[in-house]
Amino acid sequence: MVNLNKDTNRVYFIIQTRLKSNAEEVQKWIRDRSSKYVFDLKEEKSMSYEWFLSDDNTEATLIESFEDSDGAKKRVETHFASPLPPEVAELFELTSWLVFGNVKEDLIELLSPVGAKYQSYVGGFNHR
Repeated sequence: MVNLNKDTNRVYFIIQTRLKSNAEEVQKWIRDRSSKYVFDLKEEKSMSYEWFLSDDNTEATLIESFEDSDGAKKRVETHFASPLPPEVAELFELTSWLVFGNVKEDLIELLSPVGAKYQSYVGGFNHR
């Protein structure tokens, strides 16, 4: 049974970007490089990593979910230490980084250079 309004430790990132390159190149990079790289990491607390492209092919959104703040922090640390940031900078312009959930101060400090904005959990439900 699903518990209505049960507090959760889950953390979500919604990272919105503008494309600096053509959509075909970006889609290829997402499928063949970014998604594969992150999938192969098999990070224990990462639950999802999903890219979306606007209908006009000018914007891309990455949505990630994690079991908790520690899992989100691990993802950010791994990303910053990986070979992906220079590639990301060539393909995308960051327009916003939204973080949803009850996050710890260490994650807030880690994300301060990207200007992330935060919203804490209030209520709802999850089936899984």
